[in-house]
Amino acid sequence: MSNVDPQELAKFSELAHKWWDPDSEFRPLHEINPLRLGWIEQCAGALAGRRVVDVGCGGGILAESMARQGADVLGIDLAERSLKVAQLHAFEAGVATLAYREVVVEDLAAEQPGQFDVVTCMEMLEHVPEPASVVAACAALARPGGWLFFSTLHRQPKAFVHAIVGAEYLLGLVPRGTHEYARFIRPSELATWCRNQRLDIRHTRGLSYNPLTRRYSLTDDTSVNYLMACRKAG
Repeated sequence: MSNVDPQELAKFSELAHKWWDPDSEFRPLHEINPLRLGWIEQCAGALAGRRVVDVGCGGGILAESMARQGADVLGIDLAERSLKVAQLHAFEAGVATLAYREVVVEDLAAEQPGQFDVVTCMEMLEHVPEPASVVAACAALARPGGWLFFSTLHRQPKAFVHAIVGAEYLLGLVPRGTHEYARFIRPSELATWCRNQRLDIRHTRGLSYNPLTRRYSLTDDTSVNYLMACRKAG
């Protein structure tokens, strides 16, 4: 439990009951989820029949959507309230190929090394004290030839303006205090952590928001939000 920030857990636990409300503070996650899911399948291929772990799954928005594509999904998180919300939603929706566990990713990696075809870790790295340790654990969870997907925020002034000043204070897209600029991660840093784990970086994409149309899109601009797809060496 050392690579955990109790304040971050408390922050998301307080909002747990709103995870599946598309008009709540989690609206951006609902709106970007089709983009994330489509990009994952574009890179890794169809998810049906594949074993997937979603690290930092929260209320299960991405995990459940991957299970609906036919994947055998395990979602892990340390926010107990969020996991209960995720479990209840999956039960009510009748999604059978989906399970959740309250477990540290490093512990799961020691327990089930090389057992997953796809590993996702979205909007989570900027909320832990040692993100490089999470990347290492994700790499250990992936089988040789498996795919890994990360998303986070770029530590540079434009991201501060857009993700904190704009999204939190001006537009109210996410609650104030959701992000801490010092924890944002430059793409070069994430790339180094990935390469240190013998991960081959295949694709990097930016995620942009247009406040006029209120639409998100995948772009080549990685200056604020970005996603990175890697493949583990065989």
